[in-house]
Amino acid sequence: MSKIRIALIEDHDLTRVGIRTALLQKEEIEVVGEAANATEGLKMLKTLQPDIAIIDIGLPDKDGIELTRELKSINGGQELAIKVLILTLRDNKEAVLAAFAAGADSYCMKDIKFDNLLEAVRVTYNGNAWIDPAIARIVLQQAQQNPHKLEVSSDTKNFVFHPESGENEAAIDLYTLTERELEVLQLIVEGCSNAVIAERLYITVGTVKTHVRNILNKLSADDRTQAAVRALRSGLVG
Repeated sequence: MSKIRIALIEDHDLTRVGIRTALLQKEEIEVVGEAANATEGLKMLKTLQPDIAIIDIGLPDKDGIELTRELKSINGGQELAIKVLILTLRDNKEAVLAAFAAGADSYCMKDIKFDNLLEAVRVTYNGNAWIDPAIARIVLQQAQQNPHKLEVSSDTKNFVFHPESGENEAAIDLYTLTERELEVLQLIVEGCSNAVIAERLYITVGTVKTHVRNILNKLSADDRTQAAVRALRSGLVG
């Protein structure tokens, strides 16, 4: 089985060593290179072309968002097949939206648990977006409030800006969610886990999973975040 090749770009030595040590606990992962700034990091990425670049937002010479933008536009505008996982202490709205606008594939906080970081790496490697629940709420709020809404691209799973349109809403209107499914959907939008939803609605986690599966099917969504964005855009929840 081929390993997931990862490059780390992080200026804080202890943080970089900690991430590398944690990732190398898994045989499926190979850390192929490290850099402490954006300039060396970009050179490294061009040379090594890893599967995933884990990039800190607060680099000393250039922030990780700008580095991500450059990485995604090199080679005459042709993107390298390097996925970007932003790792940061910053969870403010501007940083989050700027990162996705620059082409970041996933966004994690630095206090993320190792199991969640590993999940983020796997999800990103498979072409999907892994977003910290706190970050997801910021993205969903933007989708609800901004006339230039956010949508999840069905082919890349990345968040992209586009003008509001009627696409998808008509299809959603053809389906009728049950009252319980709407309750579950509202809690998904609020960032609740299956366990929390089960506790709030006094049902089992298994029942929650069934409702979530039905919601994804009815909204033609690939994941919970996509379902929440579509629900907000169509006015199913608020």
